[in-house]
Amino acid sequence: MKIGNCLLKILLNPQMHNLLKFIKTLHHLFPTVKVALHYSSDWELAVAVILSTQTTDKQVNKVTHTLFKKYKKLSDYANSTPTKFREDIKSIGLNTTKAKNIVALAKIVQKKYGGKLPDTINELVTLPGIGRKTANVIMSEIHHNPVGITVDTHVRRFAIKFGLSKHKDPKRIEQNLMKIIPKKEWGTITLRLIEYGRQYCPARKHDCKNHPLTKLFPGSEHVWPKSK
Repeated sequence: MKIGNCLLKILLNPQMHNLLKFIKTLHHLFPTVKVALHYSSDWELAVAVILSTQTTDKQVNKVTHTLFKKYKKLSDYANSTPTKFREDIKSIGLNTTKAKNIVALAKIVQKKYGGKLPDTINELVTLPGIGRKTANVIMSEIHHNPVGITVDTHVRRFAIKFGLSKHKDPKRIEQNLMKIIPKKEWGTITLRLIEYGRQYCPARKHDCKNHPLTKLFPGSEHVWPKSK
């Protein structure tokens, strides 16, 4: 039986043994997970993810509930203007920039890609409003081909809290996690950590020594990473 490179590294490193329990515990706590954002098409997911930057999923879902009824097709976005579109997302943070990016993105996807989002991360990150995090979500959820790990605020916090990375920068954290997390977990590890943060361990300082994951990493109950 062949052992994957990531798993082999874990088994050969005594300090990483708890990582296997870490993954197993997350699976036990959250056997099935899905993106919290509401959408009914690939394009709507892309829009929702872009809107979610520095905004809660709850607020995004509230806005898109109306937005997706008004803008039913990609062409509706492409034919809009940043000024008009901004009015429809005005309760979302950074709405001016997001409106500009979404309208520009719609025009490019419609004209250059025939209405479909590109299926390589290198192409995705060149498009308006799509950074590494958004591109990872699109690759995983739309193209079912995770090529990285989405490092949002929850993943960043827990990576630092549990000593899975010594870095604070999301890009460096992603690189560290990709070396120790088996690839088959890349598409769901973020969703499970998001749920763990919401249901067990919120960002505000509290007593978490008896939480399921804290027990696996002694001393982590005293680690409270700053948001930036």
